[in-house]
Amino acid sequence: MPHTFVLLFLIIIVVAIATYVIPAGVYEKVMNPETGVEEVDSESYKRVEQTPVPPADIFRAVPRGMGEAGWIIFLIFIIGGSFGMINATGAIQAGISKMVLSLQDKEKLIIPLTLLVFSLGGATFGMAESTLIFIPMGVILARSLKMDAITGMAMVFIGAMAGFSGGFLNPFTVGVAQELAGLPLFSGIVLRIIVQLVLVTIASIYIIRYSSRVKKDPSYSLIADIEREALLNEKIDDVVFTARHKLVLLVVGLGFGLIIYGVFNGWSTSTDLAAIFLAVGIVAALIGGHSPNTLAENFINGARDLTYGALIVGLARGIVVVLQDGQIIDTIIYASANLLSWLPSYLSASGMFVFQLFLNFFIPSGSGQAATTIPIMAPLGDLLGVSRQSVVLAYQMGDGFTNAIFPTSAILMAGLSVAKIPYGKWVRWVLPLMIWWAIAGIIVMIISVLINYGPF
Repeated sequence: MPHTFVLLFLIIIVVAIATYVIPAGVYEKVMNPETGVEEVDSESYKRVEQTPVPPADIFRAVPRGMGEAGWIIFLIFIIGGSFGMINATGAIQAGISKMVLSLQDKEKLIIPLTLLVFSLGGATFGMAESTLIFIPMGVILARSLKMDAITGMAMVFIGAMAGFSGGFLNPFTVGVAQELAGLPLFSGIVLRIIVQLVLVTIASIYIIRYSSRVKKDPSYSLIADIEREALLNEKIDDVVFTARHKLVLLVVGLGFGLIIYGVFNGWSTSTDLAAIFLAVGIVAALIGGHSPNTLAENFINGARDLTYGALIVGLARGIVVVLQDGQIIDTIIYASANLLSWLPSYLSASGMFVFQLFLNFFIPSGSGQAATTIPIMAPLGDLLGVSRQSVVLAYQMGDGFTNAIFPTSAILMAGLSVAKIPYGKWVRWVLPLMIWWAIAGIIVMIISVLINYGPF
């Protein structure tokens, strides 16, 4: 695999070349006064003057992408620095060491339970940015169980994505999509819960099989070299769990609770999340007995460790910048909708799902993808005999699945930077899981057509 930076820059070049080949086109967008969401007029597509991206703009896309992704880049730095302060107290290692001792011979329960817990976060409040805070602890927990960082990352991130893909109470994706499709809010909840449980089950089996092999033979890990280095620096056994450690973890737990409360109550997911975790880091470090100078040094060290990943997020955003400048996203949507119109209903439903899977590369925003595609796909579904509930389900699964693999997903790239997992290694690990999820998704779409999946 090429270096991650090289891979992303090559994708920018390929997309820029595509702006010379794919005709430019746009849909008109109108504001829906009832939902407050900017929608696409499905009948308004028109060709516009070609706007190919010149070679110089390929390089400009990188700093522009850094600027547009600035909020998450600085979120990464603040989370890294704050976790550096918390981690330096030794409380997390001590707490996890005690947990591991109490769960001896029951390690396999941790993976499905952790996946299920984080899937509930993804299904309810659209857990995304907040996974970045839990990933470091998932990595430490996995390593303490003689697994690897991929397992730790997966328990948290894949769990959240499984819930996000079911999204039975997610107001930011299912809620927006159902409003646009004219469906009762959070209707069709039973099938969505089933989808979530199926995805969690598949992921649990996949992760347990991988982690069991790593536990038996550490060289089986796709990041064995990284794990060897980590084991030299991380000592988890024989750590005394002191009262000071308990107080630090109490502060961290209260901080997490405040973050979850804030997400449910409409706080900013960037500035408020970063501010809360920064405050938690400072308070925890002071309780841990660190001086202000030591606290500052640990913050800098933690932020510095994530520089590589923070830059990746900005570079990945450059891909989206080129796509928008070339005005080819709407053309791709228009052509795909025309192609689907020739298929029978059960194939059309599956085709909508596959289309949304790949469209997520170009429009990684969940609510943005809903506002762009549902006004087009919902009327198309009416013509093809695909219920609007099935159209929303295709969107939801398609948007959720590929957040776990496409480099244009800022949260994925940020999570990998936090876990210090190379993107190429992650793709190699997660691709088979994505294939199993996609097969399950196609089966679900066919079933939804056969049962005429309706609003209830």
